[in-house]
Amino acid sequence: MGAGKAAGGPELSGALQAADGVVRAPSRFTLRQLGYLVAVGDAGSISAAAARLHVTQTAVGAALNDLERALGTHLLVRRRAHGALLTPAGQYVRDRARSLLAEATDLELSARDSGTALRGPLALGCYSTIAVTLIPPILQGFAELHPGVELDFVADQQVPLERRLLAGELDAALIYDMNLPMGLAARTLYEARVYALLSADHPLATGGPVDLAALAQDPLVFLDLHPSGEHTMAVFRAAGVQPRIRYRTTDFELTRSLVGRGLGYALLVQRPRRDETYEGLPVVAAQIVPTPAPVRILLAWSAAVRPTRRAQSLMDFTAGLFAGGHPAEKRP
Repeated sequence: MGAGKAAGGPELSGALQAADGVVRAPSRFTLRQLGYLVAVGDAGSISAAAARLHVTQTAVGAALNDLERALGTHLLVRRRAHGALLTPAGQYVRDRARSLLAEATDLELSARDSGTALRGPLALGCYSTIAVTLIPPILQGFAELHPGVELDFVADQQVPLERRLLAGELDAALIYDMNLPMGLAARTLYEARVYALLSADHPLATGGPVDLAALAQDPLVFLDLHPSGEHTMAVFRAAGVQPRIRYRTTDFELTRSLVGRGLGYALLVQRPRRDETYEGLPVVAAQIVPTPAPVRILLAWSAAVRPTRRAQSLMDFTAGLFAGGHPAEKRP
């Protein structure tokens, strides 16, 4: 019995080339087998993958055996009581399988209306501090254009978002261009400038540029989120200034509120449209000198996964939405 019949689902053909260079007869494998491989790679064991898929461990193991025979290579190492580990070949097949499975889902959904409309799920990630001004217009605008797409989002810190992109759990993510790992592709949405946020009654809140050295003795309210925190300290080092950190926060609005009450100043990138805190206290965004290089905000995705039509449409829409820069930077 062929591998395709054993596991069920559509069959895919693939020619195998032996070590002697001879191309053998086409092999047969199924989308279901590929899906099982992805599940095992993500879950770390056959038993965990079977539980997620609501099938038996025997079914998953048999499907993977058939897939290995069809492809002529070992895809995973089964370790008793220690889960399953993908081989290098297994990792390669899993990454390619994500694209095939996504395209198959896209084909199935779009075939219902001859491809004239987009349908199905999309998952967008966003760095937490910029989500408040980026996610709402994307959700609303994209939903109006493509009501059949179920667009959801995740707001998180940058490293978890990068990991989820590489794992294929997110279609795309909005992140900073800071220390990106290998395996991600990206396009620039817009650039933003680092600025000093001061309370309205701060002596340097005059509307003009502020030298960082003049703030050296003031207490700093430090937004200690990766990679924002590292970037902030790099700006200080480049200016030859050692800041006096008084408060550390992981919340953007809390940082602004502490500044608004005169408890310190902050260096930030994201700038809300209104120069007041959550409590309604006025704050002043001042240009800093020496002027740091602008920060690029990126739309990133996994380079190993070819975007579906839905994902590509979302990327194009988002790029167009912010083509003229961030709307919040256009002051009233």
